[in-house]
Amino acid sequence: MSTGSQPHLLWGKTSPLAALSWGGLIIMSSTRLAYALIVVGALLWVSNISALIYQATSRRFFPLKGKNICQTFLASFTAGLYLLVLWFLSPMTALEVFFIVSLVPLFCTASGIFKRIESLDISDSVSRAFAEAAVLGGVIILSAIVREPLGYLSLSLPGGSAGIILLFSFEVESFLPVRIIASSSGALLLLGYAVGLYRYFRKVNAPRESDV
Repeated sequence: MSTGSQPHLLWGKTSPLAALSWGGLIIMSSTRLAYALIVVGALLWVSNISALIYQATSRRFFPLKGKNICQTFLASFTAGLYLLVLWFLSPMTALEVFFIVSLVPLFCTASGIFKRIESLDISDSVSRAFAEAAVLGGVIILSAIVREPLGYLSLSLPGGSAGIILLFSFEVESFLPVRIIASSSGALLLLGYAVGLYRYFRKVNAPRESDV
């Protein structure tokens, strides 16, 4: 297959950061770093395994009608495997992030990744899927590193009997303008500023990139 010319991972028209469809996932998963790491792992797993299976089987088994449904089913199946492994490793962690991880397949399908890799061979498909997931994963982790210390005065990792392990935690009541960052409204404020900065830099850099 032809590898074709793929859009830039950051400034392209179909960049994972150019679509606001990922906004909900970023807000929900960046509450704590522990949750963010698990969700990023799910994102990488679902994107890569789904892309691999899709490219290996789509032309033989996927129908022309209802292809989107089959893509969603495939992504959901790989997400289910991820949750199953996570359940064996840490049941409490799996319970904490079950809802967020269950939404990852929908976000992956809505991002249009399957359409972008159709013209690529298997190795290029997996590489592209991994790169897009890694870019979004980096944003989620960075958001969590900002939100958790400011919102909860702590930083966490997945694991332990309660599902998370606190690297540090200060028992001090923070002011409302900082505490609110831990809530969805605070996350929306941060996301709004981030989107504004991204669009500015994209406007500067996009003309240098080919999106065909």
